[in-house]
Amino acid sequence: MKNLFPASLNGSAQNITGGSSAPEFRRVYAIGDIHGRLDLFRRLIADVAIDNRLRDPMITGIVLLGDVIDRGPQSAQLLRACRELTRMTDRFVMLKGNHEAMMVTALRHDLRAMGPWLRYGGRETLHSFGMTDAEIDDPEPFDLAADARSRIGEDLLDWVDSLPVTLRAMDYLFVHAGIRPGIPLKEQEEDDLLWIRDEFLNWDEDFGGLVVVHGHTVFEGKPGITDHRIGIDTGAYYTGQLTAVGLERGEGWIFSTSDPEQPRGQADDYDPVAELAQANQG
Repeated sequence: MKNLFPASLNGSAQNITGGSSAPEFRRVYAIGDIHGRLDLFRRLIADVAIDNRLRDPMITGIVLLGDVIDRGPQSAQLLRACRELTRMTDRFVMLKGNHEAMMVTALRHDLRAMGPWLRYGGRETLHSFGMTDAEIDDPEPFDLAADARSRIGEDLLDWVDSLPVTLRAMDYLFVHAGIRPGIPLKEQEEDDLLWIRDEFLNWDEDFGGLVVVHGHTVFEGKPGITDHRIGIDTGAYYTGQLTAVGLERGEGWIFSTSDPEQPRGQADDYDPVAELAQANQG
């Protein structure tokens, strides 16, 4: 596991367990939605290490913006690696994304979420934990959920369920999807932090002096950057491009890694919020 995390970034800053923490990071590398692409993550984390070594030494953190799982082929390996990294050093922070939330909901709380989760990447996640299509499609949802929990492990699901949803450092707020404009941070709903899109993306004013760094919405080719937000989900699972942003006070820089053998595809246009809402009415 140690080969995933650069030695130059190991160390102890302070314990970070939730969104209310205010770590004293002086440099942060935020990485967008990985979606099961461990190959791209390995490559990008190596680039982060090189970039960090070329800069002045300071307390540095790496923040994953959620949606580590689903769609790509290596969700199990990524989850296990990220859990170990959070145990090794408090300079590595993984935030919860809507796909992590969907997995926990489907397997623990509401079987009606199972269908949407499987269609939007959960099937690939279960494959990565060793389950076949027959083991996914043949059982009743209750039995499928029980088998999946056994394969994944309750301790790993506990860890995923307990992931923080926000992190503040310097003048930046790191979150998976965004925030609801006009609502104080302490009053934000978790569903908005994990799922919001148009209301956040179409907001032209500032967010209380913070720049919001987020994933969730794909910007193909290059990040979506405005005066008040930085969107760095570049669709790794289908474009083969995984993007990071490095941030210090008054300075930011973008870099990415890509799979030259993967042709660019088109993301399927889906709205899990609407589907889950419809399921909940059944």
